[in-house]
Amino acid sequence: MTRFLRPHPPLMLFSLLMTAVTLASLGGLIFDDRILVGSPIWFKPLKFGLSLALYGVTLAWMLTLSTRLRRVGWWAGTVIALAGTAEMAVIIGQVVRGRRSHFNVATPLDERLWDLMAVTIVTLWVMHAVIAVVLALTRFADPAAGVAIRLGLLLSLVGLGLGFLMTPPAPGQDDDGGVIGAHSVGVPDGGPQMALTGWATTGGDLRVPHFVGIHALQVVPLLVVAFGRRATPKLAGGLTIGYAGLLALLTWQALRGQPPARPDPLTALGALAVATWTGAVIAKSLRSTETTDTTDHSKEVVRA
Repeated sequence: MTRFLRPHPPLMLFSLLMTAVTLASLGGLIFDDRILVGSPIWFKPLKFGLSLALYGVTLAWMLTLSTRLRRVGWWAGTVIALAGTAEMAVIIGQVVRGRRSHFNVATPLDERLWDLMAVTIVTLWVMHAVIAVVLALTRFADPAAGVAIRLGLLLSLVGLGLGFLMTPPAPGQDDDGGVIGAHSVGVPDGGPQMALTGWATTGGDLRVPHFVGIHALQVVPLLVVAFGRRATPKLAGGLTIGYAGLLALLTWQALRGQPPARPDPLTALGALAVATWTGAVIAKSLRSTETTDTTDHSKEVVRA
C-alpha cells in the first residue's frame, strides 16, 4: 500500500476512494431502481467516480516527473483531491436524498449544495492550471513525452472549462422552475439518451466535448507512447492539434443542438478534415523517422 501511495498520497487516496465510489455505484445500479432526470439514479456517481479515479492517478504520476516548483505542484494536487472529494460527497448525498445535484436550486439546501459544487469545480480548475504551469516548466528526459504531457494538461484544462457552458439558464428556465443550467442543447435534460454514456440522442449535449477534453490528459500521452521510439515532439504536437480539432468540432456540434451520433454534412466534413490532418501528421512523422534511421545506419556502415 505504501508503494502505491508513494507518487502523491492525497491524490492516490482520492483515486482509491473514487474507485470505491465506482464499485458502490455499480451496486446501486443493481439494487436501486430509482430514475432521476431520465437515468438510473446511481449512473452519475458511477461515471464521475470512474473518471475522477483515472484523473487522480494520472495527475499523481505526472507530478512525479516535475523538476521545478515541486512543492507547489504537491499542494495543488492535494487541493484537487480535497475539492474532488467534496464534489463527490455532494453528488452522493443528493443521490441518497433522491435529488439532482447539478443545476438544482429548487430548495435553499439544494441551492447551497450546488453553490458548494461550483466552488469545488472552480477550485479544481485553478489547481489543474497550476499543475499545468509546473509541468510546463519541467525538463523532461523524453522530449516527445514532455510535449504530450504539457499539451494534454492544457487540453484537459479546456475540457474542464467547457463545463461552465452548462451553467447559464437554458431557454425557458428561471428560479421558480428549480433548475438553472443544462447539459443538453435544444432539448430538455432527461430525454432519450445513449445506453452507455447517457448522452442525448435528440439534441446537442455539452457533456460530449467536456468528456473528450478532460480525458486528453490520458489520451494524448498514450497516443504518443503508442509510437514508441518513433515518437517525436513534432508528432506529439501534430496529434494534439488533431485532438484539439476534434474537441472544437464536438463543441460546435453540441452548441448547434445536434445529436452526437447524428452529425450533419458540415460536422461530417469537419470530422474528415480532422482525420485527414491527423493521418498526414502520422505519415509525415513516420517517414521522417525512417529517413533519419536510414541516414544513421548509412553513417555507421561508412564508419565501419
